[in-house]
Parts: sequence; C-alpha cells; structure tokens
Amino acid sequence: MVDLIPGLPEDVARECLLRVGFRQLPAACRTSRHWKAEVESPLYSRLRRANGLSRPLVALAQALPPLAASGPAHKYAASAALSNSYRLVLHDPADGAWATLPPLPGGGGLPLFCQLAPVACGGRRKLVVLGGWDPETWTPTGTVHVYDFLAGAWRRGAPMPGPRRSFFACAAVGGSVFVAGGHDEEKKALRSAAAYDDEADAWAALPDMALERDEARGVCVGATFVVVGRYPTEAQGRFTGNGEAFDTATWAWGPGQERMVEEGACPRTCCAAPSEAGPMYMLRDGHLAARDGGKPWRSVAPVPEDGRASTAVVAIGDGRVVVVGAGCNGGEQAMYVLSREIGTNGAAPSWARAVAPPEFAGYVQAACCVEV
Repeated sequence: MVDLIPGLPEDVARECLLRVGFRQLPAACRTSRHWKAEVESPLYSRLRRANGLSRPLVALAQALPPLAASGPAHKYAASAALSNSYRLVLHDPADGAWATLPPLPGGGGLPLFCQLAPVACGGRRKLVVLGGWDPETWTPTGTVHVYDFLAGAWRRGAPMPGPRRSFFACAAVGGSVFVAGGHDEEKKALRSAAAYDDEADAWAALPDMALERDEARGVCVGATFVVVGRYPTEAQGRFTGNGEAFDTATWAWGPGQERMVEEGACPRTCCAAPSEAGPMYMLRDGHLAARDGGKPWRSVAPVPEDGRASTAVVAIGDGRVVVVGAGCNGGEQAMYVLSREIGTNGAAPSWARAVAPPEFAGYVQAACCVEV
C-alpha cells in the first residue's frame, strides 16, 4: 500500500488533504493516482462537509463591466460586445474572494439568459449551464455545458430535448437537473418538462405539467422539484401565483398548489437552500420573505435600499441568503449577504455588503449556490 503522504499516518495524511482549498483541488487530483482516487471518493466529500471544510460558493452569470481597463476582465473586454458579453464568476462569501471560471469550450460567450444549476454526483461537484440565447444571433439554444470543480475543466453535455425553450424553470435535485415550461420559438408557453442525468449524460422526459408555465421559477425543496408561478400564452406577462411540484420518488406531478406567491408577482426571486428541506425565500415589497411548507409568507428582514431592485436571490444554507440588486432598475449593483435568520441570542438578522472589485461589478442575470 502506498502512503498518501510519505512518512505520515493515513489518518493524518487524509486530514491534510481534507484541508486543500477548492481552488487547488484540480492540482491535487493531478499530483498522483492515489491523491486523485482520494479526492474523487464520496468519503472525501462527506468528510469535508462533516468537518465544515467545504465551501458554499455563489456562481454568477455576470456581464463584463463597461470600460474594464484592468483586472481579469480586461482581456475579454477588448474583443467583446459588452452588452452581450457574460462570463461565469465565483464568489466565496466566507473570505470575500472573487474569481472567474474558464470560458466555455469553443470560444463562444456565455449564452444570454442561460440557467445555472449545481449537481452532486458521488464525490464530485459540478456546475451545469443550460440553454439561453446565442449572444451573437439572439436565437434560443439547447446547449448544455458542465464544469467539474475537481477536474477544473468544462465538458459539453447532451443538448436539451426540443422544443428549444426560453425562460424555463430549472433546479437541481440530487444528481439531476430538472427543466420545465418556458416558451418555444413561437412564444408559445410550454407544459413539457425533462430531467438531465449528469452521470449518464442523458435526458429523460417527464410527464407534462397540468398548466402552461412561461417564466416560472424552479426550486428544489427536499427531493421535490417545485415550479412556482407562470403565465400562459394568451396572457403574456400577467403572472399567476400557483405552482406544481414534481416528486422524484414517484416520478409524478402532485396536485396544483394555489397562491404559492401573490397573484401578479414575478417569481424570479424565489429560491430555496440546496440540500435542505428548509424554507423558500423571495423578495416582497422590499423585504426578504420566507415560506415554510404551506404556511403563509413571513417577513425575515428588510433589504438594504440599494439592493431592492433585485436580479438574483440565492440561499446558501444555514439560514444565509445572498441578494444581488440595485437601488433602481439599471442602477449600480450591490451584493448583500444575510446572516442566520435569527442571530445569536435572538438578535435580529443583519446584512453584510460583499465588496466587489471593479472587474466584478457587472450586471447579474442568473445565480446559484454550489458547495465545493
């Protein structure tokens, strides 16, 4: 048997490897076959989580900021049409660090209005980018790209089954990514749904939803894919607040749920913490609100005024929520992180602003939490 680290007992060597930062994981996998097997094992991932060594990262589909004269964005800004140029950014709320992910393979930009979803498969953590519009032609695309945090590389996934859809609901449940609704290229709202299995790199059709659901929001609640809100083809932009939930154990949609959100409210800011059967969150009248099961929405905390025109809300677990927004539509964006809903000794929850360097100040179209 070969020692993980020569001269150290196995348990001590494993403790050392558990403390490798997520940015160094690809290098650790390339160091030796034994390190690769250790880092890629499900046990390694479980031990990192159990010991509080894994990190919830916020992944952002973020526009390149205008006039980026320096920093990581500079090399992209010189050759890109900035209004259509997006890239993937990671923010670590624990240490305040910001970083970009490598560009998608093939040299094309990030699709506009694409969806992001994290998946966990064995010991691996991945980020899946689905659909969106081609940044040059503005036509819908069914492309799928998967970033493996252990390999530090992208691969092309099996494309989404037709019809090509825009503004669909999307969420990861376990090792699969579920999509539902949206509209086709003729602006017809859709009832169809499908699930992507990352390990098999294959799609499976789901039963149709009961209702057409354009611009619905997808969230994961426990082992359930919940689709919140909608508008039908004939009522463009007039949202209704009902929803449907798909049980991954029975592979069936449950009965419709009325008033999941208020009538007329866009569900875009709905979210739920990954890997938890905790509350759903959304922004309502300048407040972050939470909904526990079928109970009414309750106010958690007022959002700072310069973040209330929100473009993304992400629950990162343990009662913490990230809000990305501005003081008004089109204004300068800010990111705020909420502490636990109830602070120490019952103290009120508080917001901390995440300071972003200028090259990470661009508009955010989509966001999710991925634990690495």
